Amino acid sequence: MSLLPEALSDTLMRRLPPGDGVDQQHLQQLISALCQALEQGQLGLDLEGDPPDGVDVQAWPSAHLEALAASQWLNTLIVQDGPWLRWRRWQEQLNRCLAALLQRAASPLAQSARSEAPPAGEMEAILSGLDREQQAAVLATQNQQLVLLLGGPGTGKTSTVTAMLRAALTREPQLRLQLAAPTGKAAARLQQALPEQPCATLHRLLEARGGNHFGRNRRKPLDLDLLVVDEVSMVDLPLMAALLEALPDSAQLLLVGDPGQLPPVGTGAVLEELCRPPVRQQLGQAVVELRTTYRNNGAIAAAAQQLRSTETGSNPLEALRPLLEQLEPQANLQWLQAPLQGLPEAVLVPLLKHQQVLEQLSGQVTTTSAAALLEELDALIALSPLRKGPWGVEALHRRLLGAASEAPLEQWPLGTPVLNRQNRPDEGLANGDIGVLVQRDGQRWVLMHGERWLHPARLAGAEPALALTVHKSQGSQYGRVLLLIPPSRGSDPRLLYTGITRARQQALLVTPAEAS
Repeated sequence: MSLLPEALSDTLMRRLPPGDGVDQQHLQQLISALCQALEQGQLGLDLEGDPPDGVDVQAWPSAHLEALAASQWLNTLIVQDGPWLRWRRWQEQLNRCLAALLQRAASPLAQSARSEAPPAGEMEAILSGLDREQQAAVLATQNQQLVLLLGGPGTGKTSTVTAMLRAALTREPQLRLQLAAPTGKAAARLQQALPEQPCATLHRLLEARGGNHFGRNRRKPLDLDLLVVDEVSMVDLPLMAALLEALPDSAQLLLVGDPGQLPPVGTGAVLEELCRPPVRQQLGQAVVELRTTYRNNGAIAAAAQQLRSTETGSNPLEALRPLLEQLEPQANLQWLQAPLQGLPEAVLVPLLKHQQVLEQLSGQVTTTSAAALLEELDALIALSPLRKGPWGVEALHRRLLGAASEAPLEQWPLGTPVLNRQNRPDEGLANGDIGVLVQRDGQRWVLMHGERWLHPARLAGAEPALALTVHKSQGSQYGRVLLLIPPSRGSDPRLLYTGITRARQQALLVTPAEAS
């Protein structure tokens, strides 16, 4: 959204139809709350939830709804859908997307796509070693046009998808398969897990042309029979709408995601909408949720499970406190309470060491040494919900890079991780992709995952990435995660959940000491 919530709210209020009887104070509060929700990626307000910030709590929501009705904006600019109050534009697009997905969920596979079921012996081999939910997902692939596979970290989503694709190819060897993910990093992880199948970012697959314009659409649909979209929690409403527009009616769609993660940065959390009880019930057997954890055991898994069951709006740190206070020294999750006035040494020391190793590996990079450098790049990350503030991403980069943090990319120290901030279809890059600044043949280059080499001048607007916001870390995995949670930023359990579960091996959770 190009306008700040306050500016957009003021603009709308100036366009209020003339007439008496409109409670402008409560209408202003309502419009501001809706604008703020949109800025945060939400389509509207839950009238049965906690009152949004800045409204008259005693009058919420009755007085605000009365003011809205008097303004003549109800059902023209804003609509009410049960307990939800949403912008009409986004509500209509959401309804179209949900209707298309529900129609796919209710539709069996085209007869040609399931004319030959895998032989019983082959299917038995495919299902062998899978738990009940995983087997249900494989069987759903044999019959349904849409399958929504849910599960937290370590629940076997990738191995389940592998079995699903194996069954699909056994049924139809000439099936045109495509893997996709919202970001380059997520696509690279998916490609690494399933190297035999073609994989791309959704923007590249849809031939993005800037904004929400795509080369692939209803007139030029995608050439595929089965599409797998991983990390669907990161897919916003406009991107899902574009995908459904370009997907052939006969194609099968497999959506894979973790409902415990943060919603996408863009407007509209599609997975969140699909998981609401009324919609999920309509999806029926198209939804399969994996519940058994096979990896990432220990304290990280225990904390993730606790956070998944913590309601949004409650204090997740308080819900975690009993677990955090009983952590053993060797646990893969540790908790540190530190003064807010400065960056904790427990965060800075490993980051400085990581920075030093990256610099050493980036001096003269060859094809042989590039793999080791990229492996080290994913060994450690610092995460914060905030860009600014004493524990924000910018403060971390000022401490680690000094004056170079404000300089152009070419002047950063060698080994500095580089965050691409724009979708660049011609380069095969998506917003959020991460590389590292290196020296090669006497010149500076940015080495990206997949061992792609880009000149720094082609990455205008890039930022350092020794630390990331939690939102920017979605779809990524790191050996060790250092998660800083400033005051008042832990109210959404999905934020803590997303940050902690980025860690493959160890996570450090840092919260303010009670005195600060």
